Order: sequence, then structure tokens, then C-alpha cells
Amino acid sequence: MKEKLYNIPVNDAVNAGTECPLCFIERQIEQDMMDFVLGSGSSYMESDVREQTDKAGFCRAHFKKMYDYGNTLGNAWIMKTHMKRVNDALSKAFDGYRTTPNGIISGFKKNGGQNVNSITKWVEESECSCYICSGFKDHYDRYLKTFFDMYEKDADFKDRLLKGKGFCLPHFSDLLKYAGEHIPEGRQKAFADDMIPVMKERMEKLYGDVSWLVEKFDYRNKDADWGDSKEALQNCMQKLKGGFPADPVYKAKK
Repeated sequence: MKEKLYNIPVNDAVNAGTECPLCFIERQIEQDMMDFVLGSGSSYMESDVREQTDKAGFCRAHFKKMYDYGNTLGNAWIMKTHMKRVNDALSKAFDGYRTTPNGIISGFKKNGGQNVNSITKWVEESECSCYICSGFKDHYDRYLKTFFDMYEKDADFKDRLLKGKGFCLPHFSDLLKYAGEHIPEGRQKAFADDMIPVMKERMEKLYGDVSWLVEKFDYRNKDADWGDSKEALQNCMQKLKGGFPADPVYKAKK
């Protein structure tokens, strides 16, 4: 199958030989978005971009990554205008939370048997919003479509998957869900039949690796070969939950 421009990142991810090609893609998308938000292009100075970041905000994980990225001025510009928007919105939520003369809190409303007040409602809604998470999701959905297009049409791509290490469990779940929603039923089963044995074999291999890592701390095994156990911890962590636990902090390019 002739390689197309949009196939290149998926091919690169599979060729990288990590525990999960989709984690590889996820990391690249996130780093590209960090560079866009805070990098040398200074998109944070563009009013239309900052309007979007002000509105969406950022989740806890991406605030931490933005802080670690290292652009203090860029972060401060983003934070200044985002805080202004937050304060304006919170002011309305604060005003909606009042105690009446008879002691009844007017800001509370029953919702499914639980008390929900104006402040809690606003905070819970804002917790679900993140500019980088939303941008990643848009890219990720397109990559899933590309992945299955290549899986169905490119025999070499499929062969590399079958010889690979499978996926982390969260991304494998995403693939099965996407297949269930977007490709015909027969091909859903074919994908599962292809990849479940790969997943089972790799999970057993990782269990063996981390078990041997434990045994290597026994003085009787100090001279024995490490095998693949030196990276067993990060490989198991990635396989179970995704991401790259051993990655250094991603920082602005100097």
C-alpha cells in the first residue's frame, strides 16, 4: 500500500516498537499541542487562540505539564486572561449561593437525589474542560479511522501489528469500541481474533519480566542475565494504564 501523508504517523508509531503505538501517537499529539500553546510561535499572544484557551481552560494534568514546559511568560499570559474569565463566571456562581433569612440555602437544588449548588455545578463543569484534551481528542479520532483503514487495506501494516507488542489496555479498549461502531461486524471479529492472542502473549511476557526483576534482587541471582526485566516496571505500567512512565519532563525547545 502506497504511503500517504496521513499514514506516516501511524506507520512511525507501529515501527517504534513500544508497548503501544497509540501511546506513541498520543505523546506526539500532546507535545505538538504544548509547542503550539506555549512554544516559540507565541500563539498565546494571538487573541483568537487565547479566546479558546480562556474558554476551555486546562485540566490538572496539563496545567502541570504546562508549568514543567518552562515558558513562564506564556503561561502567565494564558493564566491572566483565563483567571479573568473564571472570576467573572465564579462571581455569578457565588451570587447564586446565598442563605435566606430562614436559613434555607437558595443555591441548592435537588439533582438525582443529591444536593447540587451553583458553585459545585460550575466547578464540576469546568473540571471536564481542557483545551489540550479536546484538541487531542479531535486528532485521536482521525488517527483511529486511519488505523483501521490501514489495517484493512495494508497487508504489511497488519503483519507488523501481529508481530508487535499489542497495545496498552485503555487504547486496546478504544480500538475495540471504535471497531464496534465504525467497521462491519465481520471485520470487528477479525480484528479481535487477530489482536487478542498478541495481547495475551505480551501480558504473559510482561508478567514474566517483572517476576524476574523481583528475583534479580535475590543475591543468588546477582550474576544472572537481566533479560528484559530492566524495563519491566515502565513496560507493565504503560501496558496497564498507557503513557510513558519513564519519559523525562517535556520542556520548551531552546
